[in-house]
Amino acid sequence: MNYKVQGLDSSNRFVSLDLTAATAHDAEQLGAERGLRVLGVTNTGTSWNLSFGLSGSGKFPLLLFNQELLALLEAGLSIVEVLETLLEKEPRAEIRQILGAIVSRLHEGQALSSAFESQPLAFPDLYIATIRSSERSGSLVESLRRYIAYQMQVDLMRKKIIAASIYPALLMLVGGMVVVFLLTFVIPKFSHIYADTGRELPLASWLLMKWGGMMEIHGGVIAGVVTGGALLSVYALSRPQVRSGLRELLWRIPVVGERMRIYQLSRFYRTLGMLVSAGIPLMLAMEQVADLLDTRLQRKLAAAKNHIREGQSLSQAMERSELSTPVSLRLLRVGERTGQMGGMMHRIADFHEEELNRWIDWASRLFEPLLMTAIGIIIGTIVVLMYVPIFELAGSIQ
Repeated sequence: MNYKVQGLDSSNRFVSLDLTAATAHDAEQLGAERGLRVLGVTNTGTSWNLSFGLSGSGKFPLLLFNQELLALLEAGLSIVEVLETLLEKEPRAEIRQILGAIVSRLHEGQALSSAFESQPLAFPDLYIATIRSSERSGSLVESLRRYIAYQMQVDLMRKKIIAASIYPALLMLVGGMVVVFLLTFVIPKFSHIYADTGRELPLASWLLMKWGGMMEIHGGVIAGVVTGGALLSVYALSRPQVRSGLRELLWRIPVVGERMRIYQLSRFYRTLGMLVSAGIPLMLAMEQVADLLDTRLQRKLAAAKNHIREGQSLSQAMERSELSTPVSLRLLRVGERTGQMGGMMHRIADFHEEELNRWIDWASRLFEPLLMTAIGIIIGTIVVLMYVPIFELAGSIQ
Protein backbone atom coordinates (compact mmCIF):
# COMPACT_ATOMS: atom_id res chain seq x y z
CA MET A 1 0.00 0.00 0.00
CA ASN A 2 1.01 3.63 -0.53
CA TYR A 3 1.09 5.89 2.54
CA LYS A 4 1.72 9.60 3.03
CA VAL A 5 3.83 10.06 6.16
CA GLN A 6 3.90 13.55 7.64
CA GLY A 7 6.18 14.72 10.42
CA LEU A 8 9.01 16.95 11.59
CA ASP A 9 12.65 16.41 10.66
CA SER A 10 15.69 17.10 12.85
CA SER A 11 15.40 20.85 12.11
CA ASN A 12 11.71 20.88 13.12
CA ARG A 13 10.66 21.45 9.52
CA PHE A 14 7.42 19.90 8.31
CA VAL A 15 8.10 17.06 5.86
CA SER A 16 5.67 14.88 3.84
CA LEU A 17 6.89 11.57 2.37
CA ASP A 18 5.19 9.09 0.03
CA LEU A 19 6.19 5.60 1.17
CA THR A 20 5.22 2.05 0.29
CA ALA A 21 4.60 -0.40 3.13
CA ALA A 22 2.39 -3.33 4.07
CA THR A 23 0.68 -1.54 6.97
CA ALA A 24 0.37 1.96 8.42
CA HIS A 25 2.58 0.85 11.32
CA ASP A 26 5.33 -0.16 8.89
CA ALA A 27 5.01 3.18 7.09
CA GLU A 28 5.37 4.98 10.41
CA GLN A 29 8.51 2.98 11.19
CA LEU A 30 9.98 3.77 7.78
CA GLY A 31 9.37 7.46 8.42
CA ALA A 32 11.04 7.21 11.81
CA GLU A 33 14.06 5.46 10.24
CA ARG A 34 14.44 8.46 7.95
CA GLY A 35 14.70 10.77 10.95
CA LEU A 36 11.12 12.00 11.12
CA ARG A 37 9.06 12.61 14.24
CA VAL A 38 5.90 11.20 12.70
CA LEU A 39 2.72 13.25 13.19
CA GLY A 40 0.36 11.32 10.93
CA VAL A 41 0.08 8.48 8.40
CA THR A 42 -2.49 8.53 5.58
CA ASN A 43 -3.36 5.64 3.28
CA THR A 44 -3.21 6.85 -0.36
CA GLY A 45 -4.10 3.56 -2.09
CA THR A 46 -2.62 0.43 -3.56
CA SER A 47 0.99 0.27 -4.61
CA TRP A 48 0.89 -0.74 -8.24
CA ASN A 49 4.67 -0.93 -8.36
CA LEU A 50 4.63 -3.79 -5.91
CA SER A 51 1.58 -5.44 -7.41
CA PHE A 52 2.95 -5.66 -10.89
CA GLY A 53 6.68 -5.69 -10.24
CA LEU A 54 9.56 -3.90 -8.69
CA SER A 55 11.55 -1.53 -10.82
CA GLY A 56 14.75 -2.96 -12.13
CA SER A 57 13.84 -6.64 -11.79
CA GLY A 58 10.18 -6.83 -12.79
CA LYS A 59 9.37 -8.49 -9.45
CA PHE A 60 10.97 -9.31 -6.13
CA PRO A 61 13.94 -11.57 -7.01
CA LEU A 62 12.98 -14.34 -4.60
CA LEU A 63 15.28 -16.99 -6.04
CA LEU A 64 18.34 -14.70 -6.00
CA PHE A 65 17.40 -13.48 -2.52
CA ASN A 66 17.29 -17.07 -1.24
CA GLN A 67 20.60 -17.97 -2.85
CA GLU A 68 22.31 -14.99 -1.23
CA LEU A 69 20.56 -15.69 2.07
CA LEU A 70 21.73 -19.32 2.02
CA ALA A 71 25.32 -18.41 1.12
CA LEU A 72 25.64 -15.89 3.96
CA LEU A 73 24.00 -18.21 6.52
CA GLU A 74 26.41 -21.00 5.54
CA ALA A 75 29.24 -18.49 6.06
CA GLY A 76 28.25 -18.26 9.73
CA LEU A 77 26.31 -14.98 9.89
CA SER A 78 23.12 -14.67 11.93
CA ILE A 79 19.85 -14.09 10.12
CA VAL A 80 19.72 -10.43 11.21
CA GLU A 81 23.30 -9.84 10.05
CA VAL A 82 22.50 -11.48 6.73
CA LEU A 83 19.45 -9.33 6.09
CA GLU A 84 21.27 -6.16 7.15
CA THR A 85 24.06 -7.06 4.72
CA LEU A 86 21.58 -7.59 1.89
CA LEU A 87 19.90 -4.30 2.79
CA GLU A 88 23.18 -2.38 2.67
CA LYS A 89 24.13 -3.66 -0.79
CA GLU A 90 20.67 -3.33 -2.38
CA PRO A 91 20.49 -0.34 -4.78
CA ARG A 92 16.75 -0.51 -5.58
CA ALA A 93 14.55 1.60 -3.33
CA GLU A 94 11.49 -0.67 -3.47
CA ILE A 95 13.44 -3.76 -2.42
CA ARG A 96 15.27 -1.75 0.25
CA GLN A 97 11.89 -0.85 1.74
CA ILE A 98 10.89 -4.52 1.88
CA LEU A 99 14.17 -5.62 3.45
CA GLY A 100 14.14 -2.64 5.83
CA ALA A 101 10.66 -3.54 7.05
CA ILE A 102 11.76 -7.16 7.64
CA VAL A 103 14.88 -6.11 9.58
CA SER A 104 12.78 -3.74 11.71
CA ARG A 105 10.40 -6.54 12.63
CA LEU A 106 13.28 -8.84 13.52
CA HIS A 107 14.71 -6.17 15.84
CA GLU A 108 11.28 -6.01 17.49
CA GLY A 109 11.63 -9.70 18.32
CA GLN A 110 9.28 -11.13 15.72
CA ALA A 111 9.96 -14.48 14.09
CA LEU A 112 11.45 -14.59 10.59
CA SER A 113 8.27 -16.13 9.13
CA SER A 114 6.16 -13.34 10.65
CA ALA A 115 8.52 -10.73 9.21
CA PHE A 116 8.25 -12.31 5.76
CA GLU A 117 4.49 -12.60 6.15
CA SER A 118 4.25 -8.81 6.52
CA GLN A 119 5.38 -8.54 2.86
CA PRO A 120 2.85 -10.75 1.04
CA LEU A 121 3.62 -9.28 -2.39
CA ALA A 122 7.25 -10.39 -2.14
CA PHE A 123 6.98 -13.70 -0.30
CA PRO A 124 4.35 -16.29 -1.32
CA ASP A 125 2.40 -18.35 1.20
CA LEU A 126 4.29 -21.55 0.31
CA TYR A 127 7.60 -19.91 1.09
CA ILE A 128 6.34 -18.54 4.40
CA ALA A 129 4.99 -21.98 5.35
CA THR A 130 8.38 -23.51 4.61
CA ILE A 131 10.19 -20.93 6.75
CA ARG A 132 7.69 -21.33 9.59
CA SER A 133 8.21 -25.11 9.55
CA SER A 134 12.00 -24.67 9.60
CA GLU A 135 11.71 -22.45 12.69
CA ARG A 136 10.05 -25.31 14.55
CA SER A 137 12.62 -27.88 13.41
CA GLY A 138 15.68 -25.59 13.49
CA SER A 139 16.63 -26.43 9.89
CA LEU A 140 16.48 -23.06 8.13
CA VAL A 141 19.49 -23.76 5.91
CA GLU A 142 18.10 -27.10 4.75
CA SER A 143 14.69 -25.55 4.09
CA LEU A 144 16.29 -22.81 1.99
CA ARG A 145 18.19 -25.43 -0.03
CA ARG A 146 14.96 -27.34 -0.57
CA TYR A 147 13.02 -24.25 -1.64
CA ILE A 148 15.79 -23.11 -4.03
CA ALA A 149 15.82 -26.54 -5.69
CA TYR A 150 12.04 -26.47 -5.93
CA GLN A 151 11.95 -22.98 -7.45
CA MET A 152 14.66 -23.80 -9.99
CA GLN A 153 12.78 -26.90 -11.15
CA VAL A 154 9.49 -24.99 -11.48
CA ASP A 155 11.19 -22.16 -13.37
CA LEU A 156 12.96 -24.63 -15.65
CA MET A 157 9.67 -26.25 -16.67
CA ARG A 158 8.03 -22.88 -17.24
CA LYS A 159 10.95 -21.68 -19.38
CA LYS A 160 10.79 -24.89 -21.40
CA ILE A 161 7.15 -24.25 -22.29
CA ILE A 162 7.78 -20.57 -23.09
CA ALA A 163 10.81 -21.39 -25.26
CA ALA A 164 8.82 -23.97 -27.22
CA SER A 165 6.10 -21.41 -27.98
CA ILE A 166 8.34 -18.50 -29.06
CA TYR A 167 9.20 -19.76 -32.55
CA PRO A 168 5.61 -20.67 -33.56
CA ALA A 169 4.41 -17.31 -32.23
CA LEU A 170 7.02 -15.41 -34.27
CA LEU A 171 6.22 -17.52 -37.32
CA MET A 172 2.50 -16.74 -37.07
CA LEU A 173 3.25 -13.03 -36.47
CA VAL A 174 5.52 -12.68 -39.51
CA GLY A 175 3.25 -14.80 -41.70
CA GLY A 176 0.22 -12.80 -40.62
CA MET A 177 2.01 -9.53 -41.40
CA VAL A 178 2.89 -10.77 -44.91
CA VAL A 179 -0.72 -11.83 -45.56
CA VAL A 180 -2.05 -8.48 -44.30
CA PHE A 181 0.46 -6.63 -46.52
CA LEU A 182 -0.67 -8.59 -49.57
CA LEU A 183 -4.37 -8.12 -48.84
CA THR A 184 -4.20 -4.42 -47.98
CA PHE A 185 -1.48 -3.04 -50.28
CA VAL A 186 -0.52 -5.36 -53.13
CA ILE A 187 -3.94 -6.70 -54.19
CA PRO A 188 -5.56 -3.23 -54.48
CA LYS A 189 -2.75 -2.29 -56.92
CA PHE A 190 -3.40 -5.39 -59.02
CA SER A 191 -7.15 -4.74 -59.02
CA HIS A 192 -6.51 -1.46 -60.88
CA ILE A 193 -4.41 -3.21 -63.51
CA TYR A 194 -6.98 -5.92 -64.18
CA ALA A 195 -9.85 -3.41 -64.22
CA ASP A 196 -8.10 -1.50 -67.03
CA THR A 197 -7.62 -4.63 -69.17
CA GLY A 198 -11.34 -5.44 -69.19
CA ARG A 199 -10.60 -9.17 -69.34
CA GLU A 200 -12.67 -11.76 -67.52
CA LEU A 201 -10.88 -13.29 -64.52
CA PRO A 202 -11.12 -16.76 -63.01
CA LEU A 203 -13.63 -16.84 -60.17
CA ALA A 204 -11.01 -17.06 -57.37
CA SER A 205 -8.94 -14.25 -58.87
CA TRP A 206 -12.10 -12.17 -59.45
CA LEU A 207 -13.08 -12.53 -55.80
CA LEU A 208 -9.57 -11.54 -54.72
CA MET A 209 -9.63 -8.46 -56.97
CA LYS A 210 -13.08 -7.54 -55.64
CA TRP A 211 -11.55 -7.61 -52.18
CA GLY A 212 -8.78 -5.28 -53.39
CA GLY A 213 -11.30 -2.83 -54.81
CA MET A 214 -13.31 -2.90 -51.60
CA MET A 215 -10.16 -2.29 -49.57
CA GLU A 216 -9.34 0.77 -51.68
CA ILE A 217 -12.84 2.24 -51.29
CA HIS A 218 -13.70 1.22 -47.75
CA GLY A 219 -10.23 0.61 -46.33
CA GLY A 220 -10.77 2.96 -43.37
CA VAL A 221 -14.01 1.26 -42.37
CA ILE A 222 -12.50 -2.23 -42.68
CA ALA A 223 -9.42 -1.17 -40.67
CA GLY A 224 -11.70 0.27 -37.97
CA VAL A 225 -13.76 -2.93 -37.82
CA VAL A 226 -10.61 -5.09 -37.61
CA THR A 227 -9.08 -2.84 -34.94
CA GLY A 228 -12.31 -2.84 -32.95
CA GLY A 229 -12.47 -6.63 -33.19
CA ALA A 230 -8.87 -6.92 -31.98
CA LEU A 231 -9.53 -4.61 -29.03
CA LEU A 232 -12.71 -6.51 -28.21
CA SER A 233 -10.78 -9.77 -28.28
CA VAL A 234 -8.14 -8.37 -25.94
CA TYR A 235 -10.84 -7.16 -23.57
CA ALA A 236 -12.60 -10.53 -23.71
CA LEU A 237 -9.35 -12.35 -22.90
CA SER A 238 -8.90 -10.10 -19.87
CA ARG A 239 -12.19 -11.37 -18.40
CA PRO A 240 -11.86 -14.34 -16.05
CA GLN A 241 -15.02 -15.96 -17.44
CA VAL A 242 -13.63 -15.97 -21.00
CA ARG A 243 -10.25 -17.34 -19.93
CA SER A 244 -12.03 -20.01 -17.91
CA GLY A 245 -14.09 -20.96 -20.97
CA LEU A 246 -10.96 -21.18 -23.14
CA ARG A 247 -9.24 -23.38 -20.54
CA GLU A 248 -12.32 -25.58 -20.49
CA LEU A 249 -12.10 -25.97 -24.28
CA LEU A 250 -8.42 -26.89 -24.04
CA TRP A 251 -9.18 -29.44 -21.32
CA ARG A 252 -11.70 -31.11 -23.65
CA ILE A 253 -9.12 -31.63 -26.41
CA PRO A 254 -7.95 -35.20 -25.65
CA VAL A 255 -4.19 -34.84 -26.25
CA VAL A 256 -3.83 -31.25 -24.96
CA GLY A 257 -6.14 -31.78 -21.98
CA GLU A 258 -4.19 -34.79 -20.79
CA ARG A 259 -0.88 -32.89 -20.99
CA MET A 260 -2.40 -29.98 -19.06
CA ARG A 261 -3.48 -32.47 -16.40
CA ILE A 262 0.01 -34.01 -16.23
CA TYR A 263 1.59 -30.56 -15.91
CA GLN A 264 -0.77 -29.63 -13.09
CA LEU A 265 -0.13 -32.90 -11.28
CA SER A 266 3.66 -32.60 -11.61
CA ARG A 267 3.60 -29.10 -10.10
CA PHE A 268 1.16 -30.29 -7.43
CA TYR A 269 3.32 -33.25 -6.36
CA ARG A 270 6.55 -31.24 -6.42
CA THR A 271 5.11 -28.51 -4.21
CA LEU A 272 3.41 -30.99 -1.90
CA GLY A 273 6.64 -32.97 -1.61
CA MET A 274 8.58 -29.85 -0.67
CA LEU A 275 6.11 -28.95 2.08
CA VAL A 276 5.93 -32.52 3.43
CA SER A 277 9.74 -32.75 3.45
CA ALA A 278 9.79 -29.48 5.42
CA GLY A 279 7.71 -31.15 8.14
CA ILE A 280 4.33 -29.61 7.35
CA PRO A 281 1.42 -32.01 8.05
CA LEU A 282 -0.04 -33.60 4.93
CA MET A 283 -3.56 -32.17 5.25
CA LEU A 284 -2.26 -28.65 5.85
CA ALA A 285 0.14 -28.98 2.95
CA MET A 286 -2.67 -30.12 0.65
CA GLU A 287 -4.72 -27.08 1.60
CA GLN A 288 -1.81 -24.76 0.83
CA VAL A 289 -1.18 -26.20 -2.64
CA ALA A 290 -4.85 -26.29 -3.69
CA ASP A 291 -4.59 -22.93 -5.48
CA LEU A 292 -1.96 -24.36 -7.83
CA LEU A 293 -4.56 -26.63 -9.42
CA ASP A 294 -7.24 -25.89 -11.99
CA THR A 295 -10.80 -25.57 -10.70
CA ARG A 296 -11.80 -29.06 -11.78
CA LEU A 297 -8.74 -30.57 -10.08
CA GLN A 298 -9.40 -28.51 -6.94
CA ARG A 299 -12.75 -30.26 -6.61
CA LYS A 300 -11.02 -33.62 -6.92
CA LEU A 301 -8.46 -32.57 -4.30
CA ALA A 302 -11.28 -31.68 -1.92
CA ALA A 303 -12.70 -35.18 -2.46
CA ALA A 304 -9.24 -36.69 -1.82
CA LYS A 305 -8.96 -34.83 1.50
CA ASN A 306 -12.35 -36.20 2.53
CA HIS A 307 -11.18 -39.73 1.72
CA ILE A 308 -8.07 -39.21 3.89
CA ARG A 309 -10.21 -37.93 6.77
CA GLU A 310 -12.24 -41.12 6.46
CA GLY A 311 -9.10 -43.14 7.15
CA GLN A 312 -7.92 -44.02 3.65
CA SER A 313 -4.26 -43.87 2.68
CA LEU A 314 -2.93 -41.10 0.44
CA SER A 315 -2.48 -43.45 -2.52
CA GLN A 316 -6.06 -44.74 -2.20
CA ALA A 317 -7.43 -41.20 -1.89
CA MET A 318 -5.50 -40.00 -4.94
CA GLU A 319 -6.57 -43.00 -6.99
CA ARG A 320 -10.26 -42.61 -6.11
CA SER A 321 -10.12 -38.87 -6.83
CA GLU A 322 -8.35 -39.33 -10.19
CA LEU A 323 -5.34 -37.29 -9.07
CA SER A 324 -2.81 -39.97 -9.89
CA THR A 325 -1.26 -41.79 -12.81
CA PRO A 326 -0.10 -45.43 -12.80
CA VAL A 327 3.48 -44.32 -12.08
CA SER A 328 2.56 -41.85 -9.33
CA LEU A 329 0.31 -44.44 -7.71
CA ARG A 330 3.13 -46.97 -7.49
CA LEU A 331 5.56 -44.41 -6.09
CA LEU A 332 3.04 -43.19 -3.52
CA ARG A 333 2.60 -46.74 -2.28
CA VAL A 334 6.38 -47.10 -2.00
CA GLY A 335 6.52 -43.84 -0.04
CA GLU A 336 3.83 -45.09 2.34
CA ARG A 337 5.75 -48.29 3.00
CA THR A 338 9.16 -46.62 3.45
CA GLY A 339 8.03 -43.40 5.13
CA GLN A 340 9.82 -41.30 2.47
CA MET A 341 6.72 -39.63 1.12
CA GLY A 342 8.37 -36.30 0.32
CA GLY A 343 11.13 -37.92 -1.70
CA MET A 344 8.65 -40.08 -3.62
CA MET A 345 6.59 -37.01 -4.53
CA HIS A 346 9.71 -35.37 -5.95
CA ARG A 347 10.33 -38.53 -8.00
CA ILE A 348 6.76 -38.38 -9.29
CA ALA A 349 7.23 -34.76 -10.37
CA ASP A 350 10.59 -35.57 -12.01
CA PHE A 351 9.05 -38.44 -13.99
CA HIS A 352 6.08 -36.41 -15.21
CA GLU A 353 8.22 -33.38 -16.09
CA GLU A 354 10.53 -35.60 -18.14
CA GLU A 355 7.47 -37.01 -19.88
CA LEU A 356 6.24 -33.48 -20.61
CA ASN A 357 9.66 -32.45 -21.92
CA ARG A 358 9.62 -35.33 -24.41
CA TRP A 359 6.08 -34.44 -25.50
CA ILE A 360 6.95 -30.74 -25.92
CA ASP A 361 9.97 -31.64 -28.07
CA TRP A 362 7.88 -33.99 -30.20
CA ALA A 363 5.02 -31.49 -30.56
CA SER A 364 7.45 -28.70 -31.51
CA ARG A 365 9.11 -30.81 -34.20
CA LEU A 366 5.70 -31.71 -35.63
CA PHE A 367 3.87 -28.40 -35.24
CA GLU A 368 6.54 -26.04 -36.57
CA PRO A 369 6.82 -27.66 -40.05
CA LEU A 370 3.03 -27.95 -40.27
CA LEU A 371 2.68 -24.26 -39.38
CA MET A 372 5.31 -23.23 -41.93
CA THR A 373 3.54 -25.33 -44.57
CA ALA A 374 0.15 -23.79 -43.78
CA ILE A 375 1.51 -20.21 -43.92
CA GLY A 376 3.36 -21.00 -47.15
CA ILE A 377 0.18 -22.41 -48.73
CA ILE A 378 -1.85 -19.33 -47.75
CA ILE A 379 0.74 -16.85 -49.07
CA GLY A 380 1.41 -18.94 -52.18
CA THR A 381 -2.30 -19.20 -52.97
CA ILE A 382 -2.72 -15.42 -52.76
CA VAL A 383 0.31 -14.82 -55.01
CA VAL A 384 -0.78 -17.42 -57.59
CA LEU A 385 -4.33 -16.02 -57.75
CA MET A 386 -2.85 -12.56 -58.35
CA TYR A 387 -0.66 -13.74 -61.23
CA VAL A 388 -2.96 -16.29 -62.95
CA PRO A 389 -4.56 -13.61 -65.19
CA ILE A 390 -1.09 -12.38 -66.19
CA PHE A 391 -0.06 -15.93 -67.11
CA GLU A 392 -3.27 -16.32 -69.16
CA LEU A 393 -2.65 -12.98 -70.89
CA ALA A 394 0.93 -13.99 -71.75
CA GLY A 395 -0.35 -17.28 -73.16
CA SER A 396 -2.90 -15.58 -75.40
CA ILE A 397 -0.23 -13.21 -76.75
CA GLN A 398 1.97 -16.15 -77.70
